[in-house]
Amino acid sequence: MEAPAAVTAAVLAIGDELLSGRTKDRNIGYIAEYLGKIGVELREARIVPDDADEIVAGLNALRHRYDYVLTTGGIGPTHDDITADAVARAFQVTIDEDPRAIAIMRERYRPEELTPARRRMGRIPAGSELIVNPISKAPGFRIGNVYVLAGVPSVMQAMLDFAVKTMRTGAVMQIETIEARPVPEGQYGDALGAIAAGHPEVSIGSYPSFKDGRFANQIVVRGRDAAKVAWARQAVEAMLAALRAGDKPA
Repeated sequence: MEAPAAVTAAVLAIGDELLSGRTKDRNIGYIAEYLGKIGVELREARIVPDDADEIVAGLNALRHRYDYVLTTGGIGPTHDDITADAVARAFQVTIDEDPRAIAIMRERYRPEELTPARRRMGRIPAGSELIVNPISKAPGFRIGNVYVLAGVPSVMQAMLDFAVKTMRTGAVMQIETIEARPVPEGQYGDALGAIAAGHPEVSIGSYPSFKDGRFANQIVVRGRDAAKVAWARQAVEAMLAALRAGDKPA
């Protein structure tokens, strides 16, 4: 039986503050874990500055390669919030105040509080569907396979709950983690490579860390077919057992 087809996604994180180091990204990892749990595999993440050309180029590259693209950042009320305009340009559609978005924002703001700056957040590319923002009301939007979300982590997370409702999902990735201690990477590297070559339908990676004053390694087996993941794990465990016993692995 063939493994279920993957449903893939990418993240385009937008903001000069991410590239300068002023703001530490907290969205990419959250999105990767969230999507993985529903059977959507994050395959790529890019960070681009608040530059329309860079946003358009990144978006067009990603949206033609993956099933879904999620953008974060750049949909606020200030002059440098240009994501919505860049998305409209990428899709070659017009952008203007959306009566639906303005109506939603009026639920939070009194008429005198709905300033021109805040009304910028109601500008939506033509043909988009709105994404609910239960925290600050100003909605995100979906156009084609692109989901445009806020950059503030708490707001993005709340919006993501609504965004994923329209996504097609696939088989949830099966993940097995094997502790390699005390066998070092340099000792099992060749054997692990041979196991990976013999199990092409799963992903096998080795991840070293340093804790308690010494190195530790974990080998992670990932795949959508539970049986093939289990077989690969058995091969890895047998290889480690042989090395721990001082024998040459099969």
